[in-house]
Amino acid sequence: MSAAGVLAPEARGWLERTGFAVGDEALWHAALTHGSLGETKDYERLEFLGDRVLGLAVADWLYRQSEASEGRLSQRLNALVSREMCATIARELGLAEHIRISKQASADGGRDSENILGDVMESLLGAQFIENGFALARDLVQELWRTALDSGAGQRKHPKSALQEWAAGNQRRPPQYEVTDRSGPDHAAQFTVKVSVFKVGEAEATAGSKSEAEREAARQFMEKYG
Repeated sequence: MSAAGVLAPEARGWLERTGFAVGDEALWHAALTHGSLGETKDYERLEFLGDRVLGLAVADWLYRQSEASEGRLSQRLNALVSREMCATIARELGLAEHIRISKQASADGGRDSENILGDVMESLLGAQFIENGFALARDLVQELWRTALDSGAGQRKHPKSALQEWAAGNQRRPPQYEVTDRSGPDHAAQFTVKVSVFKVGEAEATAGSKSEAEREAARQFMEKYG
């Protein structure tokens, strides 16, 4: 593991092969650093910025490539910038091995945590924006997300929306979501959520975030009862 403020050569090589333009090593070092190390700078502030960079870059692509309505554009945007999608991209790129994280957090599953992978992916986009401006950050997002963008990811209705509409269309009460269990350390938490529709039934799912567990529970409910 590299010393504080010093970007490991293998990390720099990976960043540059992936398409990031590295200048200020301390910035990129922070972008790869998890808070469990207790260092002065970690990825959290950059993740905040990168989340917005990602959203605008994907929105720009969707607007230029489609004549879809605002509702349809929003539906796809939400899927393409989700924590799940960010983590998927991170795994495809091999990001996990370059995250700077404590031994304990790593042993607890932090390197494969959907939340951590998604956050670090966004922090790197924040660093790309700071160093190289929005145009290059946008171009990189659209390259790294190319498969997801071209595949039509997000064109299907979000499972929670589909369930909400199904309940209304069948004159049922709105679905109710309840967290029934939370386990694991904060950086690798697992949430179990139950969704139920009165006088119909229920379904339960576990995931690395409350929102993802709700989404999966809704999907399973629709498969079972829809």
